[in-house]
Amino acid sequence: MSSPEPVARRSISSSGPPSFQAGELTDPKLTAALKTLELTVRRRLDGVLHGDHQGLIPGPGSEPGEARLYQPGDDVRQMDWSVTARTTHPHVRQMIADRELETWLVVDLSSSLDFGTGRIHKRDLAIAAAAAITHLTSGGGNRIGAVVATGQDLVRIPARAGRMHAQSLLRTIATTPHARDGVRGDLKAGIESLRRPQRKRGLAVVISDFLGDVDWQRSLRAISARHDLLAVEILDPLDLALPGGGDVVLHDPETGRTREFSVTPTLRADFAAAAQAQRAQVAQALRGCGAPVMTLSTDRDWIADVVRFVSTRRHGLGAPSGRAVRQ
Repeated sequence: MSSPEPVARRSISSSGPPSFQAGELTDPKLTAALKTLELTVRRRLDGVLHGDHQGLIPGPGSEPGEARLYQPGDDVRQMDWSVTARTTHPHVRQMIADRELETWLVVDLSSSLDFGTGRIHKRDLAIAAAAAITHLTSGGGNRIGAVVATGQDLVRIPARAGRMHAQSLLRTIATTPHARDGVRGDLKAGIESLRRPQRKRGLAVVISDFLGDVDWQRSLRAISARHDLLAVEILDPLDLALPGGGDVVLHDPETGRTREFSVTPTLRADFAAAAQAQRAQVAQALRGCGAPVMTLSTDRDWIADVVRFVSTRRHGLGAPSGRAVRQ
């Protein structure tokens, strides 16, 4: 299910992050826009973290440490069977926190994100989400890299540490050329690119509207075997429901098709049902991969939603049963 794009799009509100639509910003203006976004993220997210090595999901560290005797209440999944067999006494393997976290972003910038009917475009919201994740995971020598998938191109940004690299990473994401009209997105290719070469154990964040075929579940499940996962879902109200009655012209940028519809109650109900079924399929696929979902919408205060999500995860509510990001 591709996202319909209204031919006459609503202008971007100044209440959202700056617009990074390709061709609209000269280099000085792009630099200023990225600086504005960085300051906005830092001002409103500072204080969400309480330490340099906490993650977005509560839980123990992921690197194996020393073995010790089993005690009542220990997690049996941490049993060290080789030491247990050698000593004939049950032992568990303690987990220690990584002092350097490596985060990889998979940023979907396919054509279905090139519109917005809320405060901002979905593409701008995806870039803003990448900026928030960068802020939340940077510092203390942590490294961050990214793969940007447009369906037409696959842009890889190596993982490095430091503020200058973080700024360069966001600049590269923001200036990634749009796919030409009629090119379908390829989220699966972006996720697959994290599998080879094998990367250091860390955090993988997938930023996408997750529209289209759910052909990426197997690839994402393979990533979850080595990395912690977080899915950031980018939505627009038009992804969920058609506007009120009347004639509308809709354009699907991933197929290049444009059609005119008379919006009736039946059509709206059918569209809403199809959108709900597609979102349920995506939610089930992500849940099967052990990935918590942070949903951001173009018509909402996206930073408030980020703060709410991080605060909820900090208190352990709804944490996945699998491995969790180190703290």
